[in-house]
This record gives sequence, C-alpha cells and structure tokens, in this order.
Amino acid sequence: MTVKKLALFDLDHTLIPLDSDFSWGEFTTALGWTDADVFKQKNHEFYEHYKAGTLDIHAYCRFATAAVVRQGASKSIAAHVDFMRDVIQKAIQPQALKLVQDHQAAGDTVIIVTATNAFVTRPIAAAFGVEDLIAVDLVTDDAPGGTGWYTGEIAGVPSFREGKVTRVNQWLADRGLSWDSVHTTFYSDSINDVPLMEKADVAVATNPDPRLRALAEQRGWRILELFS
Repeated sequence: MTVKKLALFDLDHTLIPLDSDFSWGEFTTALGWTDADVFKQKNHEFYEHYKAGTLDIHAYCRFATAAVVRQGASKSIAAHVDFMRDVIQKAIQPQALKLVQDHQAAGDTVIIVTATNAFVTRPIAAAFGVEDLIAVDLVTDDAPGGTGWYTGEIAGVPSFREGKVTRVNQWLADRGLSWDSVHTTFYSDSINDVPLMEKADVAVATNPDPRLRALAEQRGWRILELFS
C-alpha cells in the first residue's frame, strides 16, 4: 500500500522571513488604524511572550484583530491586498517557494499549519500555491442583525502549540486518515511547535530559534537554513 505523504509547514520565519501577524499590525498602524506608540509596545510584548513560549493566544488574537474588527470587511480586505503586494510578495524567497513546489511535484500534500489567523494567512498560502491551510479561525458575528464580520474571538481550537497537533488530527480524521496511515514531515522555526515536531515522522528545524536549534541538535533533527 502506498502511504500518503504530508508536508506540513509552519509559516512565519519558516516559509517567510518575517512574522506575518506582526508585519500586518505594523502595516495597519502605518495606515492610522491604531495608535502607533501603544500598538508597538503591546505588539512587542506579545511577540516576546510568543518567543518565550508563554503567549496567551486568545488575548493576542483579540489585540491583533482589533483594528480589522473596527474597520470592517471592505476596508480590511482592500488593505490586505496592498499588504500582500507591498510586504508579503517581496518577502517570498525563491528557495522557499521551490521547497514547497518540490514537495508538490513529488506528490506530497502540502499543508501550512500556522498560529496566525486565517484572515492574514489565507492569501499568503495562496501565494505559495497551497490550498490546505490550518490557521487560527475567527468567530464571525452571524447573529440576526449582526455585522457578519469578525468579533476578535477564536473559533474552535487555535492552531498553536499543542493545538497544532489537535488541528492536524482533525484534518486527518475529516479525510478518513490517521497518523498511522500517513507519513508526515514538519518544518518549523519555533520552540512553540515542538509538540507537532515530536508527532511528525520527520521534523525539520527550519531557520530555528536558539531553543529549537539546541533541541534539534540534541534530538538529531535535521536543521535547514532556508534563508541566508
């Protein structure tokens, strides 16, 4: 029996050399959507918690999406088109694109598994030619008379830390698959992703942060320097 192969990729600092959520926040602040000084300080605090593995993902999501919630759908979607053009497209490097395309050419199913919300990341996944995205899903106000737009709350299990394992498990179950029936390779830069790296058949520490680099060396995981 041929085993289905999955190539799982974290996004920020793994496939792109920046944090898309952080950069989106800076982009919208430049548009005047937030108070620059207050936003910068709070964004930096959350980012330090993320790197330390102590991030409250629900609090962060409310903070990160507040401007989008206030501005509404049409303004936010239009701004994201500009964000893709001015920031993300310039950050997508040929070697990262090739890595994804090589897996696709080999017949692997490529899935981006990110702790950044789907509003920010769906167009980025599309830019890589990746249809399967597991991201933080956002609650929409679909009540009668509601806005039909995001509330700032997370829908379901956030794809963060152990939640990435839960969400991949659900992706598999939805397709009648299990961990035993697939071969998984997972690329990530972050110590936050150790739960999924330990679950995958092959873990690749990609542009790893110092803590992940040390762990990868200890575990004998491959270390990939995708960005020079």
